[in-house]
Amino acid sequence: MEVLLLNPGWMSREGNIWKKISGSMPPLGLAYIASYLEKNSIKVSIIDIQAEKLPDTALIGAAPGNPGFIGITATTMTVKSALETASLCRAKFPGAKIVFGGVHPTIMPEDVLKSGDVDYAIRGEGERPFLELINGMDPRSIEGLSYKKDGGFIHNPVGPVISDLDSLPFPAYHLLPVKNYIPALGSYKRLPAISLITTRGCPGKCTFCLGSYLGGKVRMHSTKYIIGEIKMLIRDYGIREISFYDDTFTAYKNKVREFCRVIIGEKIDITWSCFARVDFVDEETLRLMKKSGCHQIMYGIESGCEDILENIKKKTSLSKAVEIVALTKKIGIECRAAFMLGNPGETRQTMETTLAFAKKLDPDIALFNITTPYPGTEMYEWADKNGYLKTKDWSRYDLSNAVMELPTVASSVVEEFYKKAHHDFYGRPSYLIHRLFMIRSFNDLFVAIKAFFAIFLK
Repeated sequence: MEVLLLNPGWMSREGNIWKKISGSMPPLGLAYIASYLEKNSIKVSIIDIQAEKLPDTALIGAAPGNPGFIGITATTMTVKSALETASLCRAKFPGAKIVFGGVHPTIMPEDVLKSGDVDYAIRGEGERPFLELINGMDPRSIEGLSYKKDGGFIHNPVGPVISDLDSLPFPAYHLLPVKNYIPALGSYKRLPAISLITTRGCPGKCTFCLGSYLGGKVRMHSTKYIIGEIKMLIRDYGIREISFYDDTFTAYKNKVREFCRVIIGEKIDITWSCFARVDFVDEETLRLMKKSGCHQIMYGIESGCEDILENIKKKTSLSKAVEIVALTKKIGIECRAAFMLGNPGETRQTMETTLAFAKKLDPDIALFNITTPYPGTEMYEWADKNGYLKTKDWSRYDLSNAVMELPTVASSVVEEFYKKAHHDFYGRPSYLIHRLFMIRSFNDLFVAIKAFFAIFLK
């Protein structure tokens, strides 16, 4: 049995700043499934349509062999593209079973199953269910499987999550175009770079996030596993930089300190960045992170208004954000700060307050996104129930388009402020002078020029 796994392209709209600054990172979910299947003697290939930057038709037309199963991953933003990819696959491989997995099919399996090109959807972690499906197990017995029957839909109960992540083999990097991957503009120090995920789940309960819904309790790989994976990437692919894409890399500070001490003790030559929350770091941890090669942290600040933070259940405070951003910069780690515009309860004034707070924090990089209530989140259920959703065209759920019409602020005002926030933050003379003096290499100059065009000429 041959299996083909596909990562669809992302069709971003004009006006979305991510269109010009986003990078391309490996589809680690597919890579974990591929290595799991290979471990069980299944022949697998992966086509990363997003990274290859070639027409879907050319890539699928060049697909190797004659797969019996085709797995396609989909987020809400990419599901439209994923369904178009499924249609191409159906025409090319009419006898193959097409299986969807990922965040969107987990939350809304019927949304993909209603397509005549999709046979199955897997909800939750896909390693075990996909292998059982390939091996011919009765679909009625496969946990987490959704499928069509007699004009309706069957949704089997989801099974337990994988508690021991170390039981999984390393992702199948050998099946991916590793040389094509590059982090988002301004988030890396050295190349070649690649992303890693060391945990599953998220400790937060924010209304806009799927982390707790999809993973519940945070599970993480051991330090030994993570170090082994990094050493393999350095040895086999020449990797010099790691972008940790965990929702909250610092969820367990003791584990982070242990990881940093091993990197320092073994003198592993790697630079790295991560995502964190301001309430999940402290000075000791930050200093160890810096010493072990961490050069940048992205914190989700979200808003400059305590009331808005309470509305979205962020469970952090503005004073903590001020303290930790200042400490991070003092220690010598670059700080990226992410903000959301158009939250429940938002007004023009609260967005102005958030922009003013962003300037006060003065992070090295500020990211302003339009609040997007993804299916499965508490915010989506709230917006849907109250009639605040403007559209369910998932391609518009791209963080730059207001898909909610809130009673407190017009969607047009949110979209206008999205553009204003970037211009006002980055157009400050003090910021421009500071960044000018930060240029130390040709890469720094390249990033600065590209960022300028992305923000001011978008």
